[in-house]
Order: sequence, then C-alpha cells, then structure tokens
Amino acid sequence: MKIRTITTGFNLEVPLSEKQIKEIAGFTNRVKDEFIQNGFDVQTLRLATQPWEEYFSSPAQMRKLVPNIEKLSLSSGIDYFNIGTTYNPKNIPLIYDLIKSTSTAFCTVMVSDEKKVDYEAAQKTAELIRRLAFIDKDGFANLRFAALFNTKHGSPFFPAAYHKGPVSFGIGTENSDLVNRAFSEAGDIKNAGRIIQKVLEEEFAKVEEIAEKISRKENIQYNGIDVSIASSIEKNESTAYAFEKLGLGRFGEVGTLAAAKCVTDCLGKLNVKRCGYSGLMLPVLEDFGLAERNMEKAFNITHILLYSSVCGTGLDTIPLPGDVSVMKLYALLLDVASLAVKLNKPLSARLMPIPKKKAGDMTSFSFDYFANTKIMEI
Repeated sequence: MKIRTITTGFNLEVPLSEKQIKEIAGFTNRVKDEFIQNGFDVQTLRLATQPWEEYFSSPAQMRKLVPNIEKLSLSSGIDYFNIGTTYNPKNIPLIYDLIKSTSTAFCTVMVSDEKKVDYEAAQKTAELIRRLAFIDKDGFANLRFAALFNTKHGSPFFPAAYHKGPVSFGIGTENSDLVNRAFSEAGDIKNAGRIIQKVLEEEFAKVEEIAEKISRKENIQYNGIDVSIASSIEKNESTAYAFEKLGLGRFGEVGTLAAAKCVTDCLGKLNVKRCGYSGLMLPVLEDFGLAERNMEKAFNITHILLYSSVCGTGLDTIPLPGDVSVMKLYALLLDVASLAVKLNKPLSARLMPIPKKKAGDMTSFSFDYFANTKIMEI
C-alpha cells in the first residue's frame, strides 16, 4: 500500500496571500516527511480550497488568481491543487480558461445534490467536457475536471476534493494490492469480506496512528482516511484481477456486482476514521486489469453504472470517442445524477473524449498512472 495523496483543505484568502499558501504547503510537506520516516511511499501532495462562491468576484479575477495559486503551490512542493467546486452554472464556461492556462489545477461542478438534478449545470458541463477535450491532442485536460453528484467536502482524492471549515487534512491510499492479497487468501466470496476487512484494518491503523500524532502535534484537524479501494497500473495489483480470484468469472461477467458489494460492505465496517467516498473505485484508465478487460469488451459503461449502485465513485477516467456529441454526454451525466439522487450517494464523472479517435481505437497516453486501452462506446 502507498500513500497516493496527502490533501490539505483550507479557506483561500483573496487577495491571494503568499504567506498563507506557503504555510499550508509547509504543513503538508511536514506530514509527508513524517510518513516517509515511518516507511511509507508518498506519491503526491495536494491542496484544496473552499467552493468558488466563497471567493469568486469576477471571471477576470479567477483568470489571474488560479495561475498565481499554481505558481505558489508548485514552488512550495505541492504537486496539484483544487480550486474547489462551483454550484453556479454561470461559472462553468470559465473553467475552460482555468484548465487551459494551468497544468496542475483541478476543478469541479456540482450537478446534483441529494434531492435534485441541476439540468442547466448538466448541460453546461457536457458542453465543457467537449471543449476541454480539444485543449490537448490526447484529450488529457479532462483528467483535471469532473462533474460531482451529491459529493460532500473533505475527500482527499482529486478531482472531487473541496473544503469547508477549519484547516484540515486527509489521506488517500493506493491499496488494490491489499485486495489482491485478501482475495487470494479467501479463494471464494464467502470468506472474502472477513479477510479483506482484517487486512485493511491492520494497514489503515498504521496510517491513522501517524496521522493522529501529526494532528495533535500541529493542532490541525485530521479528517480521516478515504478508505476507497484505489487501483494501480501494476498487473499484480489490479482490482479487476483481484475480483477474479474469487472464482466468479472474469471482471464484467455475472458475479462482478456481488464482488463489488462484498468490498464496499467491508469498507463500511472498518474501525478507522473515514472521509470522502470510502467506496470502490473503478477507473478504466488507472487499473491494468480494467484496461485489459475493456479491450476484450468484458464490460461497458452501463456495467460500470450498475456497479456504482453498490460501490464507489461513478464513472472515472472513461475514454470516449472524440466526436461524442454534447447530447450524449448530457444524457450520461443525467444517468449518473439519477443514481446519486435515487440512492443518496456521492458519485462523480470524469469523462475523457479523445480527439480524432473512435470507439475501438487505442489511447496513447504517456501518463505514469494510466494504462492505455480502447476507446469505449457510448
């Protein structure tokens, strides 16, 4: 298991305060040092601000502010930052400029809460996804944007992270190796839940002990661990392949939904402080086995939506044809929103149309955390 992210949330001061950014970044780097000294591999450091509405004054202000945040955060040892989320559909077109003018900034739009769907936000988000796809030739800019549905503050994982309240930090891990270990030992679904709960609790307890010590020492609130199962592009750490060790068949076949529920039922019982999604992540481009099974057409987008009803984040890193229409994207966002509202659960959608590619073509990303796969049909 690795620490994928240490994310510190704070209320951004405007006009931008260099002192504030450096202090928050300094704290986050000290957290990293503590985990490294205790034998953990820490992949990234991240910052997340409060929702836009609490500091937004004009498009011109945001176009100037966001690149300056990027400059300060990068110079302070921060890998990525998130400018929070917006609830106002009128702000959505501006996100194109903010993503285009930066390389480490993330941003989101809240498309639904627990009660209703904002259809205007869904429409404008679909239009934005289509526009963002053409910033880079491989459609990579959409990595830094997501639509959120009934998603609460405090998640350490990007793109979903945004902040409310006093300065606080949370931990997200890359932990699919633990699922592989547990399911190999279990051999079938009857024993899987008990074994994976034991394995995860043992490992997360080590993380929590360090985080709580830091919280007391620094007098900064610890939000918890997002215990979501986050996958890896390493073949022997694939979540998809872990599922297959339960003897129910290939990922995508009947039995996959049962395996997903087995995992998420266990996550809800873990005796650690939890934050964020704390569910099962199935990012097609970020898991070696998912990428392979997608190339074999073992599952499709509708399957992932089905699994989202019992598991985690919704639709994540989904490679789509470059000519996908705004209407198709809008319809897909409404499907995710409908699940989030009906089931009262947090979901998100990170959709990645690839310019000049059609369904069945291969992606050609050179990103360290992506496993290339075929463009999915929609």
